[in-house]
This record gives sequence, C-alpha cells and structure tokens, in this order.
Amino acid sequence: MSSQQTFRIGILGSGKGSNALAIIDACASGAIPAQVAVVVSDVAEAGILEKARAKGLNAQHIEPGKFRTKLDDAAEVAFIKALQDAKVDLVVLAGFMRILKGEFLRVFKDRVINIHPSLLPSFPGLDAWKQALDYGVKFTGVTVHFVDQGIDTGPIIAQETVPILQGDTAETLHKRIQETEHRLYPAAVAALARGDVAVRGRQTIWKQTSGI
Repeated sequence: MSSQQTFRIGILGSGKGSNALAIIDACASGAIPAQVAVVVSDVAEAGILEKARAKGLNAQHIEPGKFRTKLDDAAEVAFIKALQDAKVDLVVLAGFMRILKGEFLRVFKDRVINIHPSLLPSFPGLDAWKQALDYGVKFTGVTVHFVDQGIDTGPIIAQETVPILQGDTAETLHKRIQETEHRLYPAAVAALARGDVAVRGRQTIWKQTSGI
C-alpha cells in the first residue's frame, strides 16, 4: 500500500463493467475501505467507461496497439503510466480481455487480481461456464486470484461454488455465476484493502480473524 491514507484501486476492463460497478458501489458505500482512482479500458465505447463516468470517476480509454490478445509495448507503457499517475495500490481486472505479462506484472508485482467464472484450476480460459456445462460437472463456481505470467494460474484468494442445475443453459448458469461474482469480488477487494490477505509464493496468507 502507498503512503496515502486511502487505499486506491485502478480497474481495467473491456466490456459492460458489471463487476466494476459492483466494486465502485461497494467503495462508495464503505463496504470496501478504498476509492476507485481510475478506470481504464482498451475499448473506446466499452460500457465500463460509461458506468465509471456516470459515477464521476476518472475513466480513460487507451489504445491497445496492434495485437489482438495482449497490449503492445507502447500500450503497456501507457497503461502503466495511467495507473501510476493515479497512485493505485491495487489493479483490479474486471472483464479485461488482454493478457498482462512482463513489465506490467513486474511493476505491479502481487498487486494485480482477476476474477474467473470457474473453480480454478478447473476450466481456465474463455467461456468457463460453458466448459463446465459441457463437461457435465455438478458444481462450478467463481475464483478471485492474483495474476501471474500464466493464464488463470495465479495464487487463489477466494472461491465460491455455484451448483449446476438440471435444465441449466449456458445463459442461466452464467447469470448465477455473475450474481456470485458481484458478491465475492468486492469482498475480496475489501480484504486486500484492509490488509487482511497477502500472497507468499503460491499461497495466500489470511489474518486468523479474517475470511470471506
């Protein structure tokens, strides 16, 4: 955490921003003891920027560069600068559809988190709820984790199960997973803002009196 009194969050997203809004509202209500310092998107017309601006937040679009699945070098520098200028203590990925590696994760070591719609390490990657439904498992869920150099492989912060019901479609299952995300993600961010959880190698260490 920085020397400032208020814990500062930067949110990166590419889409509608429902998880971002859950976190923004939790900060505004005091459920998360922090403020959202900046919201950045690689998509100019992304809903996440519209939602952030409607809340009066600093919302920026930064061109991602020539690659489809990652930031190019110039874009990476620009994203890092935007977050550093906002003096963020934590980078929260909320539907950010580009892989972060290299210099970005070095600058924000152990300070980047993501949410994934499965119980990792099961069903990493895209459309995890569809993967779970197609596989025939009876339970899937949601995972909040630190981001490392792999794909959905970072140390796990929190998980919650979501049952797969008879007759579920990809749409109905995804809706229930999103409802869980909107509870679990703000709770995990709040724990990090309070200093209740830290990462040590592959493990996350919680204060004995804390938990989600």
